[in-house]
Amino acid sequence: MLRRLDRIRFRGHKREDFLDLAESPNASDTECGDEIPLKTPRPSPRDSEELRDPAGPGTLIMAAGVQDFNRTEFDRLNEIKGHLEIALLEKHFLQEELRKLREETNSEMLRQELDRERQRRMELEQKMQEVLKARSEEQPAQPQQPPKGQSQASNGTGTERRSQGLASRVQKWFYERFGEYIEDFRFQPEENTVETEEPLSARRLTENMRRLKRGAKPVTNFVKNLSALSDWYSIYTSAIAFTVYMNAVWHGWAIPMFLFLAILRLSLNYLIARGWRIQWSIVPEVSEAVEPAKEDLTVSEKFQLVLDVAQKAQNLFGKMADILEKIKNLFMWVQPETTQKLYVALWAAFLASCFFPYRLVGLAVGLYAGIKFFLIDFIFKRCPRLRAKYDTPYIIWRSLPTDPQLKERAGATVSRRLQTASSRSYVSSAPAGLSKDEDAGRFHSTKKGNFHEIFNLTENERPLAVCENGWRCCLINRDRKMPTDYIRNGVLYVTENYLCFESSKSGSSKRNKVIKLMDITDIQKYKVLSVLPGSGMGIAVSTPSTQKPLVFGAMVHRDEAFETIFSQYMKITSAAASGGDS
Repeated sequence: MLRRLDRIRFRGHKREDFLDLAESPNASDTECGDEIPLKTPRPSPRDSEELRDPAGPGTLIMAAGVQDFNRTEFDRLNEIKGHLEIALLEKHFLQEELRKLREETNSEMLRQELDRERQRRMELEQKMQEVLKARSEEQPAQPQQPPKGQSQASNGTGTERRSQGLASRVQKWFYERFGEYIEDFRFQPEENTVETEEPLSARRLTENMRRLKRGAKPVTNFVKNLSALSDWYSIYTSAIAFTVYMNAVWHGWAIPMFLFLAILRLSLNYLIARGWRIQWSIVPEVSEAVEPAKEDLTVSEKFQLVLDVAQKAQNLFGKMADILEKIKNLFMWVQPETTQKLYVALWAAFLASCFFPYRLVGLAVGLYAGIKFFLIDFIFKRCPRLRAKYDTPYIIWRSLPTDPQLKERAGATVSRRLQTASSRSYVSSAPAGLSKDEDAGRFHSTKKGNFHEIFNLTENERPLAVCENGWRCCLINRDRKMPTDYIRNGVLYVTENYLCFESSKSGSSKRNKVIKLMDITDIQKYKVLSVLPGSGMGIAVSTPSTQKPLVFGAMVHRDEAFETIFSQYMKITSAAASGGDS
């Protein structure tokens, strides 16, 4: 740093730009040493004539003085400028050093540690005083030879002293053996440690996300293997696992079997940690390419990196929040008909555990779990419509609302009441000659004609009150390859049994889309452009007739539409399930 400062200090004009000190007319003894010989120019005849002239010397001396003054002022300014730059650089370096020292040494932590050391020192001093006091009591005073007349009196006092010395020795021995354990039970004030929060850093955020992914990898692999067993990904492995499990449950060896599997897994992990290459998985692991971390990133790359990490964190936290909110709403009677089923099941399990032996209850639970995991779930995953009708846990979980869905329901209920009130006022103000059917046809007719004629439906199928005017959107059919068929603009309607999309382009009715709600296998919110902020403005609907989900994008009222479609879908599936049970 000193070399750098020296370079900065002598930075300025080149040396050739200045006159030599010896040739300078105002060179003083302080500016040039005695070792440098002064070069005195010889006066020419012309100069001698000018010197003889009375006006000449004064003019020359004045010009030389002005030039001298200008040079000295310029040199001083350059010198001051150099000193100022050096001072600024020193200030900058000192600020950096001060900042590093503050980061390395946290004064608050040092102060807390100093207080703890002081308290510990006081405790040690107190212990030392107690030990010294005990030792002073142990050392008996040197007995003086009493006179013969007082021998009997001194015998009584000697026995008392011996008993006191024995008690102190027993106390010392007990303290030496068990004092350390007794000190562990001493109550101490709780220490309030303040954790230091790290500043926001793109690199740190990315590294934490990678650590979370690596830490959750064993759990995700375990879940994938269980799912592969249930899906019969490997027929032989699933058959062996099903046979072993059912035999273990039938003979009462289910818990020892699980404990043995845990011991086997730990043994394999030990061998892997020792360097053995053991890899056993039902689902083959796909190694992901790890991108090397870049040291120097541009501003745009850092911004994009933060956006990617923030999007992943947002989606992860959203899924976790949905799961926790559904569990909370299940136990808080937010949806009473769902919580009532859980309440009845808990009472039945309680009564069964009270009146039936544990072996019988465990056998029944184990057999049901095995059949449900290996057989029933396999059938339900292969038959989505059957699962939507009879898979009770799946239906209950899908019907449980989250907190944002509850807010949307409350808002939709208020808007529905307002629309109902406005429709009633319109009906009351309609002409008396119009019948109800004509009035309903007026309400549920589109720009191109009556609703049921456009979509080839029965007259009973009309849009719901929430979407009587429809939701403007664009249909993205990713199964089509032509640009004209890939994206269509139009209006989306929801009836009691169908999901109807009316294309805005004039032409045949083939551009319209009608989806039966019972045929829907999956419905979820969708984000068409991942680079845009927010959760998106689309809804993805999966059906058996399409390979890829149909996406209704660019919906301004996406949440209202999703809530309406989902509630109508659950209403139809629950009604079908109750009809099948009856």
